Amino acid sequence: MSKLIIQVNQAGYGQGSSYQALQFTKAAIDAGHQVVKVFFYQDGVLSTNHLQSPASDEFALYQAWRELGQTHQVPLVNCVSAALRRGVLSAAESAENQLQHWNLEPPFQMGGLGELVTGIEQADRVICF
Repeated sequence: MSKLIIQVNQAGYGQGSSYQALQFTKAAIDAGHQVVKVFFYQDGVLSTNHLQSPASDEFALYQAWRELGQTHQVPLVNCVSAALRRGVLSAAESAENQLQHWNLEPPFQMGGLGELVTGIEQADRVICF
C-alpha cells in the first residue's frame, strides 16, 4: 500500500475541493493506504477555522476533518504563512501577535513548508486538491 500526502489548496465552502479531499482521504485509509499527513495550503487553511458555523442541515466540513484526524491519527497541518494571511491563528500565534482570540484548535496544527517537504520525502505520492 502507498504512503500519501493530501494537500488541500482551496477553501472548504464555495468550492468542493476540501470536501473531495476529505472523501478521498477516507477512501484511501479504508483501502489500506497510509496518509502521512494532510497539509492545508493557500485558501485550504480556511477549512481549519473552528469558528465555522454551517447551518444545521449543511455538512460540517471542519468537524469531519477533525474527526478524521483524531480517528486515524493523521496529522492535520496548516501552512503557517497562508493561515496568518487569512486570519487563521493558533493560541501561540495569537499570543505572539498580542491578540486575544484564536480560531485554530487541535488536532489542527501550524507548520511550515518544511513540514510539507519532510512529508513528501516520506510519501510515495502527493495528491493535491
